[in-house]
Amino acid sequence: MTARARTVRHPLWVRLTHWVNAGAFLALLVSGFAILLALPRLFWGETGSNSAPAWLVLPLPVNLEQTGWGRNLHFLAAWIFVINGALYGLAALASGHLLRRLTPDRDQLHPRHIAADLRAHLRLTGSGAAGASRYNVLQKLAYLAVLLVLAPVMLLSGLTMSPGVTAAYPELFTLFGGRQSARTVHFLSAALLVAFLLVHVWQVLANGPRALMRGMITGRPVAPREETR
Repeated sequence: MTARARTVRHPLWVRLTHWVNAGAFLALLVSGFAILLALPRLFWGETGSNSAPAWLVLPLPVNLEQTGWGRNLHFLAAWIFVINGALYGLAALASGHLLRRLTPDRDQLHPRHIAADLRAHLRLTGSGAAGASRYNVLQKLAYLAVLLVLAPVMLLSGLTMSPGVTAAYPELFTLFGGRQSARTVHFLSAALLVAFLLVHVWQVLANGPRALMRGMITGRPVAPREETR
């Protein structure tokens, strides 16, 4: 591995937005689960209730007592997540981080390269050394999918569930096909984000968690001797 690869480090703005997003997402996950308990059934269209036929019935008990604090925390964490994500996106574009670190390189788009990365992931062998100078193609595609697809869908579907927002922008109902459809899309998007988070955590554990955590907290590059541990 070259000296350049060993000195790769995350800038301060990446580290700050990463940890703010981690905290906000955890709050969203906990509060979203509390809200879901009030109606653990998913529907398509505009209306739905605990006594109506559902597209999907989740094996959860109905609990109406958690909705109050859950909605308040969810609303607060959602705006932190959105503002922090917007700051990250602007900084990533302005600094060239989006193109330099997250856009797949030409060689990574070769079918053989993609197949090799798939085999490595299916064998649960990780994505490479902790000091690697670039993300692999599956990581890049996953990050881009979260930034450019899942996050916007989460935001728009969440706004569609707000009566105040849809009163001003009824086009959101047309986009999602109704309030309950937006709720279902919101849930499915959240499930995909949780799956992404689990794979992300596994990648950290499989590729030198000590060095990677230190790099994301302090920005220190991975030392050569730590790469062989």
